[in-house]
Amino acid sequence: MDCTVVRYGELGVKGQSVRRRMETRLRENIAAALESDGISGSVERRHGRLVVHTTAPEAAARAVTAVPGVASASPAVRVSPEAAEIEAALADLARGREFDSYAVRASRARDDHPFTSPELEQSGGAAVGEVTDATVDLEAPAVTFEADVRPDVAYVFAARHEGPGGLPVGTQAPLVALVSGGIDSPVAAAEMLRRGAPVIPVYVDLGDYGGVDHRARAISTCERLAARAPNTDCRPYVVDGGDTLDDIASALDRGRMLSVRRYFFAVAEAIAEIEDAAGIVTGEALGQKSSQTARNLQVTSAAVELPVHRPLLSMDKPEITERARKLGTYEEATIQAGCNRLAPDTPETDGRLEKLRDLEPDNLLERAREDALAATRVSLSDA
Repeated sequence: MDCTVVRYGELGVKGQSVRRRMETRLRENIAAALESDGISGSVERRHGRLVVHTTAPEAAARAVTAVPGVASASPAVRVSPEAAEIEAALADLARGREFDSYAVRASRARDDHPFTSPELEQSGGAAVGEVTDATVDLEAPAVTFEADVRPDVAYVFAARHEGPGGLPVGTQAPLVALVSGGIDSPVAAAEMLRRGAPVIPVYVDLGDYGGVDHRARAISTCERLAARAPNTDCRPYVVDGGDTLDDIASALDRGRMLSVRRYFFAVAEAIAEIEDAAGIVTGEALGQKSSQTARNLQVTSAAVELPVHRPLLSMDKPEITERARKLGTYEEATIQAGCNRLAPDTPETDGRLEKLRDLEPDNLLERAREDALAATRVSLSDA
């Protein structure tokens, strides 16, 4: 193995100028991911693929498949696009492996090769059969050997590592992401990274309602996000919200969590203005909590003028949980941090804006702006 072949999906169907711009950004993001993981290599665009030239193709494949925009990656060997060379490479890949069934798949970028894809699959399969006792199984093979034949080179490989797909980070305007360290908010932020938007994390310190563990979970979340976008700034803004939350808790009972959400949104909007961000991201899902009923989402969204993006809106909790596991944030998110002390005994499920405004502390949204302007941006390495 002497390279890693990187495939992308959605950006491949863009118009030529947009596609080139996105490919350039994806190359930069892949290079940053390799550097972050200490993997030496160069990234080249060849024939609708990105190819990492490296002495550590397996490690490179694992690194690049964390990068949004990457559909899949394969550690591969490069050979000349001649049938005999490809067949020999396929046999070399199979030699010494333990498997009981296999298939060979071939694809060609152009039709000017002196063999068809089915012919190469047949001759390649025969070459593999000479070095193994495994049987051919075209329906459910234990190993699939592949040859991706380009005009002047062929890439031969036997594994595909799946990536997140989507678009390269940095091809959309940035968004402010409210993060808490819970199950939902990291997944929501990661989803927006996958759609190409850099995220600027904002964590509101809950004071006596949160604690050290609550903050530590949020910082850990930002570290996971940074690993997916190593050339973007994922240092979180930390906002001291304890005093304001005390005032909200004193003023309201039943509608308390709606005012808390409105305060959070106003904080995020103020930071979005500082960072020239285009919107706010939350991990809310319709009906998942009392503050997330359709009526309550209407009330909380009214606190800001920026759009509030809710990528998890229609997802079930098990689906969100599974994505959190893949992101690596689930285990820490389930540690009890005491933040449920803020919730009232009887939550509001059908909030009304005018009634809530009359009850919540005076100038709540203006106070949110003041708290945001006093926020500090925390270095992940020092958190």
